[in-house]
Amino acid sequence: MTDSVSDAPVGRLPIRPTLAFMLAHPAHLLALGFGSGLSRVVPGTMGTLFGWLCFRLLSTYWPGIFTAPVWGALIVAGFAVGIYACDKTGRALGVPDHGAMVWDEIIAIWLVLLMVRPTNFAAELTAVLLFRVLDMTKPPPIRQFERRFKGGFGVMADDILAAFFTLLLLALWRFL
Repeated sequence: MTDSVSDAPVGRLPIRPTLAFMLAHPAHLLALGFGSGLSRVVPGTMGTLFGWLCFRLLSTYWPGIFTAPVWGALIVAGFAVGIYACDKTGRALGVPDHGAMVWDEIIAIWLVLLMVRPTNFAAELTAVLLFRVLDMTKPPPIRQFERRFKGGFGVMADDILAAFFTLLLLALWRFL
């Protein structure tokens, strides 16, 4: 994720999103993770933690509603809507993949948690930490994918790719 002035369009400096900016449009509210992306420190991690908290709370208190098929549908719909929301918000902020946009982390961590359940807290924590490491460091091919695909699709898809590699590494770990 980038959050630097050098990534802004020529002649335009990126803006730092505020509560007023987030509430100005539903796309901003979603892209900024309902406020979790407004954190001044590690907004991507805050978005991931918010996504984890939502997943845990909804799955714990409404397990009959938030079943695997429902989570799958939410993830697919969230990805599709996220393309629009992140594209619109990135344009408004002046940076296509502004660090405050965390909807991509939320959807990706939901995918990871859906695939590792049923599980325990330690397993979830391991999955979350591994996802954050992969999302922040963007090892190949994630970095190449991020550089090639721009706009809302690029924002959303590189985190899904990080989620895929998280799940792959967890599966290899369990296998060995």
